[in-house]
Amino acid sequence: MPKRIKLRGPLISNNQQEAYDWFGMEAVSAKSISNALPDDGSDIVLEVNSNGGLVTVGSDIYTMLKQYPGNVTAEVTGMAASAASVAIMAADTVVISPTAQMMIHKALLGYVSGNSDDLDKASNALKASDQGIVNAYVAKTGKSEDEVMELMRNETYMSAQKAVELGFADEIMTFDELDAVASIENGMLPQAVIDDFFANRSKRKSEIKAMLREIEKEEILQGLD
Repeated sequence: MPKRIKLRGPLISNNQQEAYDWFGMEAVSAKSISNALPDDGSDIVLEVNSNGGLVTVGSDIYTMLKQYPGNVTAEVTGMAASAASVAIMAADTVVISPTAQMMIHKALLGYVSGNSDDLDKASNALKASDQGIVNAYVAKTGKSEDEVMELMRNETYMSAQKAVELGFADEIMTFDELDAVASIENGMLPQAVIDDFFANRSKRKSEIKAMLREIEKEEILQGLD
């Protein structure tokens, strides 16, 4: 049976993974995927529900999966958007739930400041990112660069049927293949995260009280010297 690997939540840098793990929030880094890949090169299934994230992480995961010797199947159960859609273009087979979606768009920069030269540099960086994204989509769909760029320019959302029609997915899941359909992230913290917060808050209060007692002891001892 193929190993199942989760590609859920935002695509983040490796050094951010620990923070997300601590809060109990789903997130994907290139390192988390790399660590999950079987050493024996056996087949894997990616469980995909991600609104995207860092395009460089999407590229890293794409390259990693392309180089992986085993068969890779991507199952889109909720959303495969932006950088997440780039990453799964490396899969040998992309299967999408009948209730799921895909979305592609041009690369974005959240905030840019500086003079005209700085803005030109930012624009060139975005164009380079766009070309990399186009390369992955063209390789999967067989469409021309112009066709793919137009879809990205329009920030195209695709139903399962449309994704298969345009070549971004290979087939639509049947319900026999799907145990549960995941919903798109709604931005709310999971209850487990909230519970963990309050549990750790009580622990931190106890630790602070213990530390204050130790400080008081030291002050008393210093006063006796």
